[in-house]
Amino acid sequence: MIYQLSGILLGPVLLAQGHYVRRTTPRLPEAAGPRSGQLGGSGQALRLLLVGDSAAAGVGVASQEEALLGQLVAGLAPLRPLHWRLLASSGDTSAQLLARLASESADAADADAVVVSIGVNDVLAATGRGRWRNNLAEIIRLLRERFAAKHIYFSALPPMHAFPALPQPLRWWLGLRARQLNAELRQLVEPLADCSYVQVPYTLHPAAIAEDGFHPGEAAYREWARHLSEQIEHRHKNSIETVLRHCKTSRA
Repeated sequence: MIYQLSGILLGPVLLAQGHYVRRTTPRLPEAAGPRSGQLGGSGQALRLLLVGDSAAAGVGVASQEEALLGQLVAGLAPLRPLHWRLLASSGDTSAQLLARLASESADAADADAVVVSIGVNDVLAATGRGRWRNNLAEIIRLLRERFAAKHIYFSALPPMHAFPALPQPLRWWLGLRARQLNAELRQLVEPLADCSYVQVPYTLHPAAIAEDGFHPGEAAYREWARHLSEQIEHRHKNSIETVLRHCKTSRA
């Protein structure tokens, strides 16, 4: 109610500020580098799929090595054989990600861990809460059915109320919407055994943010990846131990 009412009362100001931000904010490219690969090692292999928007695509840094994908690979690869794939495009909303997943070849089948970064563009596009929730449910269904996802990690929307590129009151208004979509995401995901809601402890230090004042910088990607890697590693290790215990019990 507050979001809708404030949107009406502040409409002309928010519209003017939105035009200003689009006109003055630098448009940064997606990070360069390979979007799939594998590294050898010993032990049980892990198949990683990263999907989503500009943050998943690495906007804000020059190379995929510095981006979320590269930082995840660096954190997970030394522990086991790792296969990874990135499906992300700058500007994608949840509806566009849903369409992308539906049209992609599912050659990343049997994904042990799927990381999803989506929602900022839904805030900017004023996606309704019901539509947002329905899109998320369909994304989960597609990842389960077409990519055989074993576990899906949904990153929470970042703190848009603190983005330097956004002037007030636009920053406050978009931040309010981001918190609302986060609440919907959390309510949908937390009851599901094969999904996790991941609240990343983002640093708000200016040095951690890209030059556009909107996307993560290398330090933010590193912290984001570290937090995700710990959760993925913990769950993957536990699932292997569960399988081994089951095998021992069956032989006995």
